[in-house]
Amino acid sequence: MTVSHEQQVLNLLYRYAEYIDIGDLAGASELFRHARIKSTHGELGQAEVLALWRELIIIYPDGTPRTKHVITNPIVEVDAAAGTATIRSYYTVLQQVDDGPLRTITAGRYHDRFEHVDGAWRYCWRDYSLHDMPGELAGHLHGWTGA
Repeated sequence: MTVSHEQQVLNLLYRYAEYIDIGDLAGASELFRHARIKSTHGELGQAEVLALWRELIIIYPDGTPRTKHVITNPIVEVDAAAGTATIRSYYTVLQQVDDGPLRTITAGRYHDRFEHVDGAWRYCWRDYSLHDMPGELAGHLHGWTGA
């Protein structure tokens, strides 16, 4: 089965959400092994982003952060000849903790760049700072005190 270049980079985008939602922070960070990540904490590499996630993200007894990252509106641009791709997308994070209601806790955007190396696509850049609508994140992030 042949998977298009567009679908391959989209799969990386969606795999990130899957890893975070199942509580596999190491797996999520591995996607950024060859990338730099712009964040509100500065520009980070894989090890720094994993350390930050482990410090901030609350993991519940079921081993997950009890979230669902919904990624929508992906605008995918691939230049296969140059081995580059970009995706601009929106994210909305839902969370349900204990027996509380399912809530939307935040929304924002990802701006991602990818490179094609040795026959595979990989992240090379993510702008992780586009946190447009922070909501009530106290059940998701340690020490959250507001926007």
